[in-house]
Amino acid sequence: MRRFTITPERIAGGRVAFDRGESRHLSRVLRLRSGDTVLAADGTGREYTVRLETVGEQATGTVLGVAAGASESPVQITLVQSVPKGDKMESIVRASTELGVAHVVPVLTTRTVVTLEAGRWRDRARRWQRVAAEAAKQCGRAVIPTVSTPRPLADVLARDEPAELQLCLWEGATTMAGPGAEPERPPGRALAASLPPSLPAGARIRLLVGPEGGLSREEVESAQTRGWTIVGVGPRILRTETAGPAIIAVLQARFGDLGSGG
Repeated sequence: MRRFTITPERIAGGRVAFDRGESRHLSRVLRLRSGDTVLAADGTGREYTVRLETVGEQATGTVLGVAAGASESPVQITLVQSVPKGDKMESIVRASTELGVAHVVPVLTTRTVVTLEAGRWRDRARRWQRVAAEAAKQCGRAVIPTVSTPRPLADVLARDEPAELQLCLWEGATTMAGPGAEPERPPGRALAASLPPSLPAGARIRLLVGPEGGLSREEVESAQTRGWTIVGVGPRILRTETAGPAIIAVLQARFGDLGSGG
């Protein structure tokens, strides 16, 4: 059955009014007709079985039933991602959504290359939110992760939100120094050694990833003083668009639902 996304306010009185984009897709691309049945996920965890009544610029339908969508991961992962150049952020949001991330928090760091006015950052955030909705639709998630408007990393760190696990990826992290050398400061640990054996259901995980040039030492030290664990990911340096999704996959395999078969 074809699957679409809607917002909760588009459901009223047992009827659904699809937005312009979804209306155009189901009528012009899929060429669905009145009487066809589709699924509509509201982005908060509910899926509606809908019989189409009108198809065109404004598609509408009648709700035949409602059910809980596919279950979400038992852990809530927030990706704090430094904004990269070009359209890399779209790829990051898309892959992270498919991997079950709960929130994406874009941040501006010392080495962030892109500079925009506040209004244009809001436009970017709306675009990334649409990408998250499209990715959720494609992968069968009934929940759409939130993507916030970019803000300075210092502001995000200062909020000190509670989390059971906070990981800051840094290519300068080391677990030991060479002969006669001073250890790196701030010291880091290997990712595997930083993960607890288990986490309770509903545990919150925050993952911080730097931009193309990496986080500055001062930013890493600031994160560390606020309880973030500084971790390295092995002998290779990952691109910023690779790092977040790669580590989210590790976290979902270790604590979440990746590969659970559920």
